[in-house]
Amino acid sequence: MSRFGVLALGEPLYELNRQPDGNWLTGFGGDTLNVAIAAARLGCPAAYVTRLGDDIFATELRELMQREAIDTSAVAVDAGAPTGLYFVTHGAAGHVFTYRRAGSAASRMTPADLDQGLIAAATFLHVSGISQAISRGAAETVAAAIAMARAAGTRVSFDTNFRPRLWSAPEARPLAEAAAAAADVFKTSAEDAAALFGLTEPAAIARHVLGLGARAVVVTLGRDGVALATAAGLERLPGRAVATRDATGAGDAFTGALLAQLALGEELASAARFANVAAALSTQGYGAIAPLPGRQAVDAALRAAD
Repeated sequence: MSRFGVLALGEPLYELNRQPDGNWLTGFGGDTLNVAIAAARLGCPAAYVTRLGDDIFATELRELMQREAIDTSAVAVDAGAPTGLYFVTHGAAGHVFTYRRAGSAASRMTPADLDQGLIAAATFLHVSGISQAISRGAAETVAAAIAMARAAGTRVSFDTNFRPRLWSAPEARPLAEAAAAAADVFKTSAEDAAALFGLTEPAAIARHVLGLGARAVVVTLGRDGVALATAAGLERLPGRAVATRDATGAGDAFTGALLAQLALGEELASAARFANVAAALSTQGYGAIAPLPGRQAVDAALRAAD
């Protein structure tokens, strides 16, 4: 493994979750941050690239990263913009997310924020559709980071994580397809692929993305498990049945665990089996980050299943 197994780039968010008593429970989120922490908890060294505001939310996010052993040398302070926030409220129809991220510090990232040496020190660079969607400058930063990674021999991981609230499918598709052309691991969901590519069958999704140039395609299928595809063929892995409390961040838990195992030299199928278990365990608690499992818990669950 390189100095870092995973170097993630994107926007971390501060969470305020409305409780039944009317008080707000504080927490953290952000898809690429979730991936970095998921990997770090499994013993895979991780680093993060972003901008934070000069505020209490940024202070707590930085403290979180330091507690989780995330390298923060590329986490810059932007005193002219706030740290992104999101609120979770609950009702009869379930939970509702309300975001306050427009003009956030992370959305003001530019390619000048990138450190070629840091990217070269990682086994994987991980970015997502959300990393691209938050602003034009962020999208340019993602593209520049991918180009640096390819030049340095660092492998590229991309997750579509399509969010219609941030941009439309016609806006997102060309950037997702450009990322696919450079991706060593391209992860999407059946829902994202339907929205972006008009495809629903894992085999059709895999053919399209592999045809763009991706070396491996991972399609998550919820309770039905995951489909894996490379030039050698397509394989389906079943889901893991657990008593689910909250599936928030399960996809990111899967990605972080998958990359952690790949960085250790595991083959794609065995890494995905491990990641399936890690994602299932992450749904047994509340929130995106708090229930992310450690290696001992995943290994124990794998042994029990076997």
